[in-house]
Amino acid sequence: MSYIGIIITYVFISNMILSQFLGLCPFIGVSKDSDSAVGMGFAVTFVMSMASLVTWIIYHGILVPLNLEFLQTIAFILVIASLVQLVEMAVQKFSPALYKALGIYLPLITTNCAVMGIALINVREEYNILESFTAGFAGGIGFLLAIFLMSAIRVKLDKENVPRFLKGTPIAFVSGGLMALAFMAFDRALLANLIG
Repeated sequence: MSYIGIIITYVFISNMILSQFLGLCPFIGVSKDSDSAVGMGFAVTFVMSMASLVTWIIYHGILVPLNLEFLQTIAFILVIASLVQLVEMAVQKFSPALYKALGIYLPLITTNCAVMGIALINVREEYNILESFTAGFAGGIGFLLAIFLMSAIRVKLDKENVPRFLKGTPIAFVSGGLMALAFMAFDRALLANLIG
């Protein structure tokens, strides 16, 4: 698959949140305002990109030559946790307001299924190192797009007359479901038409 095809696939067709339903915790928890959503989106994009790169090197450089592929999950978790610690320290140092706004959700990127998911997808699809990085970056951009769109919807919903039993998290899940239905319009036929 071409690099453009990988980008289109993981931003739209196989969006981590809206197609594969990975990473729903920060999607619902951090999408109450746009600034926090964008900050979380960029943090996840960085972690997914770097995790894809580093896990590819560890898998193909260490685990496969030593026949230790069964340790991939443990190795990938250690890589992701280390990268999240790096991001957490950087955000705390350079943007204390964003660090405070993200709260518990920033360290929870470690347990974000989307990050682990893209690392495992890279192995399953047998991407080379550049394809893996591209898939990780595109997956992060897809996450950023979904969480930003959700934050815009939730800001608008806060000003609307929503029935009391749907206020807050219930209407967020309903909106997320409708967004997922809309993203189903992006399929492999679209990719074939765009890039031939």
